[in-house]
Amino acid sequence: MDKTPWYRERVPEKTTTPTQTKSGKSKRKISWDVVRAGCVILVMIYHSTFLSVFLHPELAERSIRFPFQVGASMLLVISAYFACVTIGRGGLLRYWWGRMARLFPPFVGAVLLIFGIMHLAAIEGWFLPTWQDLLANVAMLWNWKPDEFFFIDGSHWTVPLQLMGFTAAALLFKSKLGHGTAIRVVLWVAVIVPILQWPIRVGGAPEAYRMIVDGIGAHRWHLFVVGVAIWMWSTRRIGWAHFAALLATCMLGQSLHNYEETPEGLVADWGSTVGVCIGMLVVAATAYGPDWNRVIPDAVGRWVTWFAGISYGVFLVHQTIGYIVSRTLQDIGAGPFLQVMAMLTTGVLLGWALTRLVERPTHTFLMNGYDRLAARRAAGAQQT
Repeated sequence: MDKTPWYRERVPEKTTTPTQTKSGKSKRKISWDVVRAGCVILVMIYHSTFLSVFLHPELAERSIRFPFQVGASMLLVISAYFACVTIGRGGLLRYWWGRMARLFPPFVGAVLLIFGIMHLAAIEGWFLPTWQDLLANVAMLWNWKPDEFFFIDGSHWTVPLQLMGFTAAALLFKSKLGHGTAIRVVLWVAVIVPILQWPIRVGGAPEAYRMIVDGIGAHRWHLFVVGVAIWMWSTRRIGWAHFAALLATCMLGQSLHNYEETPEGLVADWGSTVGVCIGMLVVAATAYGPDWNRVIPDAVGRWVTWFAGISYGVFLVHQTIGYIVSRTLQDIGAGPFLQVMAMLTTGVLLGWALTRLVERPTHTFLMNGYDRLAARRAAGAQQT
């Protein structure tokens, strides 16, 4: 079973060999698997204990609620960090293609699966997507026109931002803006510009302006900036003072993002803000400090590594299907605890299946195809 985490760049199967220490153990840091798995678990708990009831008030109130939107934001920070770690390995185009091949096919598979289950287990009064909705979701149009295009699964908002983030990283790395002093300027611009335009965004901006700003995810750029800043600081490319200033500014960006417009005015979600800021510090400590393998038992580590390996699939399929499972169980008399446990279990099982049947095979197929094409081009260039 292939357990290579999402953030490790793959090489063709015939040359794949794990990096070993003298003791024969892999050099991969278990701490990153713990952080990745923890973020996805936070997302699942947030959806199962809070958002499920918020979106569907007929569901039984949970005795324990976790109302903080933390995990998904932290996954973007981790994505940005590992974009920096992996971007210099191999050809730049192969790096970009690998990220697209990793993210997009399982996303499409998840959308099709969720669409099918929503129709097979349709619940009266709940949103039932049309074929137009299916196409709009595959095209990821929600952030651009939220009033016209509805999420089949709300968790998917991170996918286009990651695709854009990896594309921007490749373009920057190829240009002079991705190196030296220039990249520092880019980071500061990327975090300060959204902060400066925030009053416009929340003050009734024209629809065209809102569509562009939200479509490119400008209000989330600080999450990518802090991921890059953590990598630069942990590799001694920027000093403590510079890193602290960037980190504090990104925390400010997060606090502004978590203001919600209500009939009573703007209301701050300080719980989510504090949670994400703590998460930023955890990622920074993980990047800078030693591995956690000395305090995590091997048995626990194996489970964490397995879950981290399927976590993208779990993230993609657990929410909407979990709500349907919860409502179906409630209709036959199941209580809130069983509903939550069933939602978590269903998400893990379907995420494992999506990883095994879609994510890994399509990634291997697309990367092998890229490598064969690159080899043919190289052979043709040598002949000429």
